[in-house]
Amino acid sequence: MSEMITADLVDLDLSADTKEAAARALAERMVAQGRVTDLDGFLADVAAREAQMPTGLDGGIGIPHCRSEYVTEPSLAFGRSAEGVDFGAPDGPADLIFLIAAPAGADDAHLTILSALARQLMNAEFTSALRSVGDAESAAALIRGDEPEGGTDSAATPVAASAGAAAGSTAADDGDAQPFRIVAVTSCPTGIAHTYMAAESLENAGREAGVDLVVETQGSAGFTRLDPAVIAAADAVIFAHDVPVRDKDRFAGKPTVDVGVKAGINRPAELITEVRGKAERGEVTAGSGAATPVERGGDAGEGYGSMLRKWLMSGVSYMVPFVAAGGLLIALGFAIGGYEIKSAPSVMQHFVWTQTDSWAALMFQIGAVAFGFLVPVLAGYIAYGMADRPGLVPGFVGGMIASTINAGFLGGLAAGLLAGGVVLAIQKVKIPKAVRGIMPVVVIPLISSAIVGFLMFVVIGKPIASAQKGMTDWLNGLSGSNAILLGALLGLMMCFDLGGPVNKVAYTFATAGIAVASPSDSAMKIMAAVMAAGMVPPLAMALATTVRGKLFTETERENGKAAWVLGASFISEGAIPFAAADPLRVIPSSMVGGAITGALSMAFGATLRAPHGGIFVVPLIGNPFLYLIAIAVGMCVTTTLVVVLKGMRKLAAGTTAPGAPEDISAPTADAKQPVAA
Repeated sequence: MSEMITADLVDLDLSADTKEAAARALAERMVAQGRVTDLDGFLADVAAREAQMPTGLDGGIGIPHCRSEYVTEPSLAFGRSAEGVDFGAPDGPADLIFLIAAPAGADDAHLTILSALARQLMNAEFTSALRSVGDAESAAALIRGDEPEGGTDSAATPVAASAGAAAGSTAADDGDAQPFRIVAVTSCPTGIAHTYMAAESLENAGREAGVDLVVETQGSAGFTRLDPAVIAAADAVIFAHDVPVRDKDRFAGKPTVDVGVKAGINRPAELITEVRGKAERGEVTAGSGAATPVERGGDAGEGYGSMLRKWLMSGVSYMVPFVAAGGLLIALGFAIGGYEIKSAPSVMQHFVWTQTDSWAALMFQIGAVAFGFLVPVLAGYIAYGMADRPGLVPGFVGGMIASTINAGFLGGLAAGLLAGGVVLAIQKVKIPKAVRGIMPVVVIPLISSAIVGFLMFVVIGKPIASAQKGMTDWLNGLSGSNAILLGALLGLMMCFDLGGPVNKVAYTFATAGIAVASPSDSAMKIMAAVMAAGMVPPLAMALATTVRGKLFTETERENGKAAWVLGASFISEGAIPFAAADPLRVIPSSMVGGAITGALSMAFGATLRAPHGGIFVVPLIGNPFLYLIAIAVGMCVTTTLVVVLKGMRKLAAGTTAPGAPEDISAPTADAKQPVAA
């Protein structure tokens, strides 16, 4: 680690009141050493990583980190704070702060060394020495792992020590008693720090508990798969992760604890006790597929509301491609053959290669089939997010029943949640070892489908279908000021979190309305308002960087060029870099512009049959000229507000360099997620 940290990157008297200020102070040292090329761009990446999950750890440690295109070489800066800085740790502020910067394409060797540092942070002697060290050079040498007497650099020592510790944890006792055997997987979004800290914490707790615990770290430095024989011999499994576990099916059929990565760091002993209890009770987990860990639960203390949101977003994310494909095909069918094309005979019976109407009917009928999957896919993957692969069968069955009884979108939501809940309940039942192998293939699909089918057909299906019809009738009755207010509300939602849960609720609400062969006029107006509002933020940021480029960094001006295309294509993601760097100005401005655009679109009576496409589906829009005016007005309003607010900040800052924001605030929690719109 000799080239990753030097005395110039150490501040033993770090003066900062907030985590943003602490990160900026340490990052400025990296900039001074030429290790970071763009301070604000790098800090935006740090803030985005922090928004995914706080980086504070028990024991007074803060470890902000990210991979960034603005980092020239893997670097580490260390700060020691007398007052402490709040990084979101359960036990209070951090006095030891490590800022880890990795290039976007960092090589495995450097990342392996950084992972060794992460493991060292679990060593109480190491952190105690850092709290008492007297000068920057000694602190840097301690972190590098140099010889105490100034001997040869031993950058590899921490790696060797960590590797040795891991190996030691796998050794079974030579005596007759066979220890309890656990295999674990750790991973985090960046794969630099928490992945390896969780591994070290679990291994230490395993040794203390007298169990044989082996960890597979799926980090940025790559990973080595556990020996299949080790997995087969294991008595239980622990997943401590915030990104999908790769090849998760290797661990199927064993008692499993599935938590977020910070739980692996903060409470490893509890996890070991919990998984041993599951093994004693015979509770096993069926084949898992590729479900994300955040879809199946999360860290300790995560509320039901948060988990419910993740489950629903799982279903929506899988549904959206069907919406886009089916909706665009139907819209093209209408554009080519007119609205009467919906009455055309099946192309199986009548298709003429040289007739335009035949091709229009073909596209319409393919799109209608794709739309037929919407509710089953929604329900199936909500259940998948809750219960992994065993949830798919009852989820799809329940979703198909919802379509059959005209329970629609609401029925799909209910069916998915029911299916996931039923499967989770079945998995908690103690099963004899002899029949565990057929549980995921026969028993769970059979029982869960029967229960979900009964509930949907006999108990809750009819009330949900009535509610769905009531909502449809209400939408069809919207007119005048009510429609305009709805357009404004949807515009606010589309621009609030740029692809997060609120944005997806608005988009899903709109697409559910047109997900039929003959949508109502009101449903098509809602779809038009939603798409128009979603185009505003990136287009406005592109315009703002064009008319007042001095208010933005060089990186933001480059992002502005791409935002023209992204906004025109209805990809709200184009505004995320701007919102991440300056959320207090960008997000409210975007919401105002989006609300105005949504309201104008409704007032103008613009309609849209396609669920996506931006300006590229203008021929499919009703009242296209007024529709484009609505987008232009919202874009200009947002641009004006952003320019004025940033200009006021620049005046207040006085001598601040043009385009260098004073504050870097964390973006919304879902800012890095792909937008549905």
